[in-house]
Amino acid sequence: MGKTIRRALTFGVASSVLAACVATFGAGNGLADTSDPIIATKQLLATPTSANGSNIISSRVDDRNLTMLVFSAAMNKPVTVKVLRPRDASVPRPALYLLNGAGGGEDRATWWHNTDIGDFLATKDVNVVMPVGGAWAYYTDWQRDDPALGRNKWRTFLLDELPPLVDAALGTNGVNAIAANSMTATAVLQLAQAKPGFYQSVAGYSGCAQISDPVGKEFTKLVVETYGGGDVTNMYGPDDDPAWVENDPVVHAEKLRGTRLYISDATGLPGPHDRLDDPYMMNPTTVGLANQIIVGGIIEAAVSWCTRNLETRLAELEIPATFDHQPTGSHSWGYWRDAFHRSWPVLATGLGLPE
Repeated sequence: MGKTIRRALTFGVASSVLAACVATFGAGNGLADTSDPIIATKQLLATPTSANGSNIISSRVDDRNLTMLVFSAAMNKPVTVKVLRPRDASVPRPALYLLNGAGGGEDRATWWHNTDIGDFLATKDVNVVMPVGGAWAYYTDWQRDDPALGRNKWRTFLLDELPPLVDAALGTNGVNAIAANSMTATAVLQLAQAKPGFYQSVAGYSGCAQISDPVGKEFTKLVVETYGGGDVTNMYGPDDDPAWVENDPVVHAEKLRGTRLYISDATGLPGPHDRLDDPYMMNPTTVGLANQIIVGGIIEAAVSWCTRNLETRLAELEIPATFDHQPTGSHSWGYWRDAFHRSWPVLATGLGLPE
């Protein structure tokens, strides 16, 4: 039942930098809009408190860029949340939650630093909401605090604590979508299943949806333990803990029914962005290129295997989804950038925006 896209698109080059505390959105994107009451007054519309005591500690407005410091009661810590305001905010607009990959936006591996998505979204009538934090934690609720990765209750934060604050402070219309790459492409499916109907559209780029089978568990351990230095037993317990199955998006694919879905992957074979002169390379050196082609190729090949299994399961359940299988491409930003552009019609439809 899935729709498969097999075309590659080429887009112009632009790049933006996500600063440590205040987001900057590409050249020409931060033009002040005096019809936006937040920009005009440099004040949030409200400073609410979530049911469990989470609240907005502070905020800063810089043209169309907004940075909020949000206290998470579940994690007992402040979380930086960056927002790009809509092109036209004179009326309530929807919210697109845009999550970064395994680094959680704490490093330079971000949409704003490595792609032109900031420039693209600056032309849209949507609040782009980007939490910073949760590196290597899969944006889920962990069973126990981790010595290396701390307390992680990101599912609670993203579904229960943050949205009511965002809706009240920014004056949204209550319509939501979510998109993410790599590690967090798994998380967006889990989030959608945990609260069916909360997101009208979900887009995941190069994520391994299945986590409870041996291959999926090893992929998860690679992220959390090898790269992040954490312990997955603090997340979902030992291998035989039922939490692994309970949080497996493929096992619980039925809960995605009614949500517009866009899922992309590539084969891992070198493609158009795997070259030194590509503008979206994070590390444009011979070592960086070798890592992107070899390590990124292996990871993407594994992701492709996971994605095919999700596609098969959704087809069995007759749940429609758009699957974008690219014939070449490594696990890297140039391909995620392209996939985001291709996914925009699915995201926009759910958000009630023009494609």
